Amino acid sequence: MLGYTCPTAIQRTEAGGRSVFTWATTSPELHDRYKLEWNFRDMSAEPATPSRPSETMAALGIVQAGENILRRTARPFRLPEEADHARRVIDDLIASCERVARAHTFGKGMGIAAPQIGIDRAAAIAYTPGAPGPIVLLNPRITETAGDIDQQYEGCLSFFDVRCHIPRPRTIHVEHTTPDGTQTITIFHDGIARLVAHEVDHLHGILCSDHLPAGVAPTPIEEYCGIGSAWDYKA
Repeated sequence: MLGYTCPTAIQRTEAGGRSVFTWATTSPELHDRYKLEWNFRDMSAEPATPSRPSETMAALGIVQAGENILRRTARPFRLPEEADHARRVIDDLIASCERVARAHTFGKGMGIAAPQIGIDRAAAIAYTPGAPGPIVLLNPRITETAGDIDQQYEGCLSFFDVRCHIPRPRTIHVEHTTPDGTQTITIFHDGIARLVAHEVDHLHGILCSDHLPAGVAPTPIEEYCGIGSAWDYKA
């Protein structure tokens, strides 16, 4: 069964000696079609658990690098007309983050954009470390940057086997829209500015690896020493 276009992960349970696969979506577009495909293979030859971080993310329903949806500009919402649909997409993003957070420790916070769960709409969320709820971004765009440019490592759920050491401004001004159609500008600093900029990039078909200097490759996860640590920002 192929699940890379699904907004939720395919769940497998064992019942009465049978394997039962369950999939659902809470925010289908009008006239959407979903293709379910079975590929039978020798399961005894496969490891019991995914061996790579990218395989773990794929198993959790995260679209992986190479899929066209990650390279397209996401469709903006018409707000407030599509407020209910926007809220459903945000609910799907929150559910995806909760699944991912159970599989990995994010010391720097985390975020996810709708294209990463197969939804071609301009929505993203970001969590700061320890925050009870997410920052919600609908139709976001960066209107201004300020402060120094600094270099930090970033990871991406869509290619989680590597990290990218890239520059970003320490302060960004982001225009975004609430479900009721109100436009607002929020200013983000340092680590959360980096998280938000990363997600806004996703909504324009840009990956963090695109910001690497020419000739510089991403850092393999085996060589990265910052897993679980906080951002390193100095005043």
